[in-house]
Amino acid sequence: MDKFVIKGPCKVRGQVSISGSKNSSLPILAATLLFDKPVIVQNLPRVRDVDTMLNLLKSLGSNIQFSNNKKTVKITKTKKQKQFASYSIVKTMRAGILVLGPLVAKYHKSISSFPGGCVLNGNSGRPINLHLEALKKIGMKYEIKKGYIHAKSKGKLRGSIIRFPKISVGATQQLIMSAVLGLGKFTLKGVASEPEIKDLTNFLISAGAKIKWIGKRTCQIIGVNSLRETKYSVMGDRIETGTFCVAATLAKGDLLIENFDPKLIKTELNILKKVGAKIKLFKNSIHIKGPEKIKSIRNITTKEYPGFPTDLAPQLMVLLCKASGTSSITENIFQGRFLHAMELQRLGAKIYIKNRTAKIEGNKNFIAAEVMSSDLRASAALVLAGIVSNGNTIVTRVYHCDRGYENFENKLKKIGVKIKRLK
Repeated sequence: MDKFVIKGPCKVRGQVSISGSKNSSLPILAATLLFDKPVIVQNLPRVRDVDTMLNLLKSLGSNIQFSNNKKTVKITKTKKQKQFASYSIVKTMRAGILVLGPLVAKYHKSISSFPGGCVLNGNSGRPINLHLEALKKIGMKYEIKKGYIHAKSKGKLRGSIIRFPKISVGATQQLIMSAVLGLGKFTLKGVASEPEIKDLTNFLISAGAKIKWIGKRTCQIIGVNSLRETKYSVMGDRIETGTFCVAATLAKGDLLIENFDPKLIKTELNILKKVGAKIKLFKNSIHIKGPEKIKSIRNITTKEYPGFPTDLAPQLMVLLCKASGTSSITENIFQGRFLHAMELQRLGAKIYIKNRTAKIEGNKNFIAAEVMSSDLRASAALVLAGIVSNGNTIVTRVYHCDRGYENFENKLKKIGVKIKRLK
């Protein structure tokens, strides 16, 4: 397995261009299963999860053609379309479950493996019961046998009012895709409203889907018979942007972050301003300067959008280890979000976790050590810690990082970080 070696401390200077959003690309690619006509998706990030989703689509019979340095993909349907999503592909990626609804909506049957990816909810993994219960209400029947969901429907899925008991990004995406070719009107209440979900609905609308938002957490869909050919460019990656904003704040940086609309991360930028970052916003870029002295901040709570995202909590924790005073982060989304805290302690962090709250004592000088990634965002956080550690920090299991960050070490090198990958 590859490792990163980071020689710290480093200062961050220059400019960085944000890649397409991983969390937008995956549902958009899954939604191509609904089409008979060709679909062109632009601005794809070249990350492992996107490759996995493309391999899954290939295994289901889609024809994949790359252009523009593999950032643009043309997906066309073949006559050998299948409805079997294999464990061997789906096991590495949470978003593999997103092919279930489109397959049932289009072909009225599917056999899909339970998904993999980061296990962030203790022993229970990341349950998909919200997906299955909602799909059941619009006409899907299913049985679970040997780790596979055997699903079918009698003809088209049928319009209904679905009220989600809990806000879920994945279940919202699943139901939007499943309803697009359905019969009648679908009203989804209590949905997630992340920018990546709006990106998915904009993609589907560009192909003729009838989707409208009624208020913040209600989405209405009227089924159509088919979707037309479309070309669509994926939005920039919100979490990658946030990670580089944290890096600049952490390492006394001076960074221009390009190809991202700053309006989408108001909450995150306000928190970085509170800890001392100087931030200028432009139409499609952010200029951020890190402070000499980072201020502590209490009572950060992760929440659904537009709250502070759980996917930036590990990176923020690293920043707060360097703050002057005690800070706290409460995690409301995933039970296992603080697994990286023990690895930060190896570098000298003082973090105390009780229930869902991490108390972080600041003013810590990190001394380099070997640390291990537990999940995608933890891996990025450990790299950030290496940037401000004294000596050579070794981060192992960086395949987690490769799942969600495109050319991470190359982008970091260009802005002054001494980082190399060991094969």
